Amino acid sequence: MPLTPLQHDRRYGELDQVMRAYVGQAADDTPGRRSTALDAYLRHTWHTRPWALAVAEQQLREYAQHPPGRLRQRLGEFYPVPDVGLGDAEIQGWLTVLADHLRHSIEEGEVPAPSAPVTHWAWHSRFPELGQLLGGWFSQDMADEFDDHDAAIEDYRGTTDLSLVAKVVGELHELVALDLDESEYALAVAELGMEVDPPAPYSPGAWLALLAQRLG
Repeated sequence: MPLTPLQHDRRYGELDQVMRAYVGQAADDTPGRRSTALDAYLRHTWHTRPWALAVAEQQLREYAQHPPGRLRQRLGEFYPVPDVGLGDAEIQGWLTVLADHLRHSIEEGEVPAPSAPVTHWAWHSRFPELGQLLGGWFSQDMADEFDDHDAAIEDYRGTTDLSLVAKVVGELHELVALDLDESEYALAVAELGMEVDPPAPYSPGAWLALLAQRLG
């Protein structure tokens, strides 16, 4: 029978987080160099859940050393590694390289330097509630549901738990504090799910600052 959620998390939960970091990214790690995706995972996880790095290293190495056999695959009792552009014969070696990089980072205390997110996974991991707001209320369907941006903001405020609104405000202040240029803010809101332009005459960065004031 397929894995239960508890079984999945115990065996593969953090491995799955590492794999999610590779969505849209190249799995081009080598023994001497980390990929952009693995750097993003390390940077965020060191900052938010440093203890999870050791769990990820163990789960990656265990999967590489003991890949699921035919019986477990037939029963559905395994984690299917997503397509990262590598052949089946390459996956085990690649997972071992990832585990080695994680072990080195832990043992040497080697932490990627702080930076703005550079991958889709990193944007959503760092700003999860803001992603819910922008992707849910400012998608391409906004015009069918609300008269304008202000109406969408008021609907979000009126239908969302106050603790989540407070988290969004905090994430907005953090994003504005990155002091990006406007093209980078445009990329940020697109990565976080916004599919409409900010209301005139605001630039993406100015509208994020205004949104923080409105919701705060």
